[in-house]
Amino acid sequence: MPRIIEAFRNGAGMGWHEHDTGVFHGCERFFRPGYAATLVPAWVAALDGVKAKLESGARAADAGCGQGASTIPMAQAFPESSFFDFGHHQGSIDAARNSAQRAGVRERVTFDIAKAKEYPGKDYDLVAVFDCLHDLGDPVGAAIHVRKSLRSDGTWMILEPSANDNLKDNLNPVGRVYYSFSMLLRMPCSRSQEVGLCPGVRAGESPMRSGATSGGFSRFRRATKTPFNLVYEARP
Repeated sequence: MPRIIEAFRNGAGMGWHEHDTGVFHGCERFFRPGYAATLVPAWVAALDGVKAKLESGARAADAGCGQGASTIPMAQAFPESSFFDFGHHQGSIDAARNSAQRAGVRERVTFDIAKAKEYPGKDYDLVAVFDCLHDLGDPVGAAIHVRKSLRSDGTWMILEPSANDNLKDNLNPVGRVYYSFSMLLRMPCSRSQEVGLCPGVRAGESPMRSGATSGGFSRFRRATKTPFNLVYEARP
């Protein structure tokens, strides 16, 4: 708490890696049930042609993978595909590798340290960004890099908290929960990075569409939604 207070006073922000380890485990526990229940049968299925590619064997990247809760169920569901995961917190990467080993998918999933706008590799069929685009200081820079790393017929899957463009439409029980996350975790994280755009988790669809378009994507749509999440699909 003293570090957060300092960040609010001086405006410098607070990096994700600076938090107590309980934050990383807590976030993984918060999001994992949703990923396990809906990621493959609902969210991936809502993307145009992506499920068929993963079933036949695709290259997929996960930028901002955390402790692997998003990738592991995909690797289990699509044994013909290979997954390349990237994050910038070493402790979370180590935890993700251990989880993948326990789940029996370690040979098809790699976890490495890299920023969202610098991760290696190209010709990915799918790049996913799960609940972390709003954490980035330069989300447009990340969008540009994602576009360059995709195949010409590839897909960028963006998972964001369910939010509306107007503040008044977010003043509900879900919004109250997410605003607290945004103020104490997400916006200070973005502020600590280059550009420091600080979109926050309640930004809504318009900024996401604008960022994808500025990054070179010509098609953007809301693929599906839940009470807690919005799933966007961006195509070159």
